[in-house]
Amino acid sequence: MPETILVVEDEPALQETLVYNLEKQGYSVESTADGRSALETARKLNPDLIVLDIMLPSMDGIEVCKTLRRENFNNPILMLTARDDEIDRVVGIEIGADDYITKPFSMRELLARIKAQLRRTQVLREELDKIKAADQTHDIVTFGNLTINQTRREVLLDQAIMALKPQEYDLLLFFAEHRGQMLTREFILERVWGWDYIGDSRTVDVHVRWLRQKIEKEAANPTRIVTVRGGGYRFEG
Repeated sequence: MPETILVVEDEPALQETLVYNLEKQGYSVESTADGRSALETARKLNPDLIVLDIMLPSMDGIEVCKTLRRENFNNPILMLTARDDEIDRVVGIEIGADDYITKPFSMRELLARIKAQLRRTQVLREELDKIKAADQTHDIVTFGNLTINQTRREVLLDQAIMALKPQEYDLLLFFAEHRGQMLTREFILERVWGWDYIGDSRTVDVHVRWLRQKIEKEAANPTRIVTVRGGGYRFEG
């Protein structure tokens, strides 16, 4: 069954080009041209990936992305923008986008990024299936008041379930699996996001900051995820 992609783009010529090229690659494609329709279609379709323009009528792409993440839409969102400001890139990451590409872009690059995101999602699903098939008693890791349940993909702090984004969970689990080891940003990016992820180490820093805000007593003075000056990070548990 082909993977489904939702294209949200209000420029008719670009939307038509995106749909044509994605269908040519064998994807099942739906498209819409405004933010509110994008939300309705995403809720109904639950696509495997969304290509989402930032500048949209009725509701911009940032609000669409934030709303979908609040509603626990966990599949990849790749954002399109006409600007290349660093602040846009950081905002895109912080609202839950998985990748970001600036117009004008080559179709070859866009297709490569889409394939990378879909491949990563498939690998995570396969790993989750393996976890579910394993003995649950081996899939619960505890660090003081912090518990990671790999079978349920849940994290508990003081016995309360925490709301973590999928990549936050993946990053925390990776840290837990390498407790006490100094991990460079590049190594983390390669192992958690995938060797073919098109991005930079700032992605790691943003997600570490999010995790610290959620699992540290004082995010400004972390004792669990420690910064190694000139190196990267070390998880102390």
